Amino acid sequence: MTDTPARLLTLLSLLQTPREWSGTVLAERLGVTTRTIRRDIERLRELGYPVQASMGAEGGYRLVAGTAMPPLLLDDEEAVAIAVGLRNAAGLAVQGIEEASVRALTKLEQVLPSRLRRRVSALGSATVPMFDPGSARVNPEHLAVLAAAVANRERVRFGYEAFDGARTRRLAEPNRLVSSGRRWYLVAFDLDRDDWRIFRVDRIEEPRGIGVRSAERTLPAADAAEFVTSKLYSSAPTYQAVATIHAPAGRVRGVLGDRPADVEAVDEHTCRLRSHTDTLDWLAFRLAMLGCEFEVHSPPELAEYLRELAGRVSRAAGAPQ
Repeated sequence: MTDTPARLLTLLSLLQTPREWSGTVLAERLGVTTRTIRRDIERLRELGYPVQASMGAEGGYRLVAGTAMPPLLLDDEEAVAIAVGLRNAAGLAVQGIEEASVRALTKLEQVLPSRLRRRVSALGSATVPMFDPGSARVNPEHLAVLAAAVANRERVRFGYEAFDGARTRRLAEPNRLVSSGRRWYLVAFDLDRDDWRIFRVDRIEEPRGIGVRSAERTLPAADAAEFVTSKLYSSAPTYQAVATIHAPAGRVRGVLGDRPADVEAVDEHTCRLRSHTDTLDWLAFRLAMLGCEFEVHSPPELAEYLRELAGRVSRAAGAPQ
């Protein structure tokens, strides 16, 4: 790549990913010599980008937080606004942008100076967003730490609260972060248990990288999303709900936000919903939100829950017995 400005932009884009790049790999990516890479690194430093170099076989170049915001065409107010917005989007797992939000948040917080990080944290602690009762609140800082560990292939330690309330300390090698739309899951190899595990991120406490690289391991599934799905469906209780909804399929998909395969059109006014869930109250809440008639075919536990809910609502409203 002979165009110096274009090469510098490409180099900067590579360095903004949270990992170390060896000079040899960067030279191969850009089609230049390692000597040219060293010169380009110095040019980026002169422009204000805090590029750090480490020695040794595992060393290389990486972009780190500096004493001032590098020239990213963002002023301080814009940087803070973007960071706060990304935290909200990542922490609440907004469907469709959750993974991109975490990647962008990781890149941005990597170069934010300390004075801006404090402002972002202050805004985050002073504001309380409204969220879906079925959603699990996730700490965006935890997501950023775990995303960086995945990218850097770095081991992490963290506290974990199990479903029964038991608390343990874990040492793991992160593989991927998976968003289910309502929850975040970490897929990792648990070194203490010598096996692959999934961890709900909202139950993870104080994750931190320990500076030790993860081993090369093969995930026992086609991908991380399939692994999470198989683990969740094999854990009781999981309810497979089927309901007929008296509304067009497009409208139902828009309200529920489920995958298209979960909602099948019967005709232009009716559709069939098939959903897997581990909580009856969440599914009942989403069905009630539709604002139309529906019939539950299975499971019987959901129908019973709706009858109990209807009774409580009627009594609260003072309906005649």
